[in-house]
Amino acid sequence: MSEATIRYGIIGTGMMGCEHIRNLAQLPGAEVKAIADPHEASRVQAQQAYEERGSVAVFADYREMLTQSPLDAVIIASPNHTHAEVLDPVFNSGLHVMVEKPMCTTLADCRSVAERAARHPGVFWVGLEYRYMATVAAFLDKLKEGAVGDLKMLFIREHRFPFLPKVGDWNRFNRNTGGTLVEKCCHFFDLMNLAMGCEPVRVFASGAQDVNHLDESYDGETPDILDNAFVIVDYENGARGCLDLCMFAEGSRYEQELVATGDGGKLECTVPGSELITCTRQYRDWASQPIPADPRVLHTGFHHGASYLEHVEFMEAVRTGTPARVTAQDGVRSALIGLAAHRSIEEGRVVTLSELNTAP
Repeated sequence: MSEATIRYGIIGTGMMGCEHIRNLAQLPGAEVKAIADPHEASRVQAQQAYEERGSVAVFADYREMLTQSPLDAVIIASPNHTHAEVLDPVFNSGLHVMVEKPMCTTLADCRSVAERAARHPGVFWVGLEYRYMATVAAFLDKLKEGAVGDLKMLFIREHRFPFLPKVGDWNRFNRNTGGTLVEKCCHFFDLMNLAMGCEPVRVFASGAQDVNHLDESYDGETPDILDNAFVIVDYENGARGCLDLCMFAEGSRYEQELVATGDGGKLECTVPGSELITCTRQYRDWASQPIPADPRVLHTGFHHGASYLEHVEFMEAVRTGTPARVTAQDGVRSALIGLAAHRSIEEGRVVTLSELNTAP
């Protein structure tokens, strides 16, 4: 595709849909032509998010948007459990597509989408934007350069606030989200996979819903989403990853911390944060390296500029015809670990990825 303006349609205009709209409003060469959402309040907030750039066509049904609006690409930010259904007509349209994480909430849907994405003529991109945060990107680059030697252990902590309210309260139930370890933590499993550079083989997890949403009721039903967990992931090269999640830790200094340790040293970063901490094997031998913000970012948004940079690279792939940097297989692998972790908690055992991969 040439340097002509890329025309976008947005499917799902809740919090993340409007985050995408605000990014695109600041991105040279991008234009939001149409939005689609069944909820009027969401449509109104999407129009407001783009009002400085101009008006957009508004649809209650995304299928009408796909047939009636001149588009080059679509962003899917509808509720998690709707992604597979929404993607069906999007694939048929041949448009370039970015679908929010998690790609799908079930293994069957992940497989089906990945198969269709492999045949799709347009760019297919999964919204795993955490890899684009400045300190996280620098952390991953340093690991590739051998900053810790042979990586043996990767620890990721997220201590944060509870899930925010969503339209229709869809994110209060595992059947809609895929479970907390899929919905939220696919980001972190994606980072683990990138850092390790090989396949995960087994998962052991412990988690519960201990604090959040227990006093809530929706049509007589109490939410069932986990609010804390430990997840250990073994990789085929013998290295291990560990996720420490707590969603009733609003007062934390850092929302996320990443620590990689190898036979040659240790590497640390935080989010929010603007430095890497590099340690050798010598006692208390550490140094801080400042990590500047990426000058390309014109909208920081909810993810410290990461979603904006994700769009920069997506647009480059659309224009040049190069493969997506965040693929359907990345979407499958990140969701698969979360699904295995939930099974591990439910059944109280180690779960191998092979047993999920070979399941009918």
